[in-house]
Amino acid sequence: MGSRASTLLREEEIEEIKKETGFSHSQITRLYSRFTSLDKGENGTLSREDFQRIPELAINPLGDRIINAFFPEGEDQVNFRGFMRTLAHFRPIEDNEKNKNPPATEPLNSRANKLLFAFRLYDLDRDDKISRDELLQVLRMMVGVNISDEQLGSIADRTIQEADTNGDNCISFQEFMKVLEKVDVEQKMSIRFLH
Repeated sequence: MGSRASTLLREEEIEEIKKETGFSHSQITRLYSRFTSLDKGENGTLSREDFQRIPELAINPLGDRIINAFFPEGEDQVNFRGFMRTLAHFRPIEDNEKNKNPPATEPLNSRANKLLFAFRLYDLDRDDKISRDELLQVLRMMVGVNISDEQLGSIADRTIQEADTNGDNCISFQEFMKVLEKVDVEQKMSIRFLH
């Protein structure tokens, strides 16, 4: 099956994806093979249903939010390029990348882009701020019925109180970044892809 994957992906496409995402040639061909195995419609795109067949996402309480992150607004299919762009957020920052001259555009796996990806998991209505209700919804997804609504409300209130510096009772992306400035996001939001 590996040979099928590499024949359908042109060499110039691989080079473009390498530049855009930072993945190696072998990682791209392996991920393409995985992509095609998930593509049950065999049309070169993945649907939400294709993603829901991934066991790790099916059992993840935020699985639906993560799946939604792969799809541009209003779209119900994602092609391989879009798939790779989203996965690139989870690519670890390699030691040799930390010392390079900064690229013209920030890499998808930069700290700021990883945080923006995480922020968007909470920003359910995409208004560029996390409200108390959005925080409550995500907390409820994460803990299920293990904590009472009153306790969840208390956690949400305390979180917003600690993060909200401008008094609007919401968390902006800047406030979100400030709260997480001491968190090792690079480690927590990285998947070790095979080389």
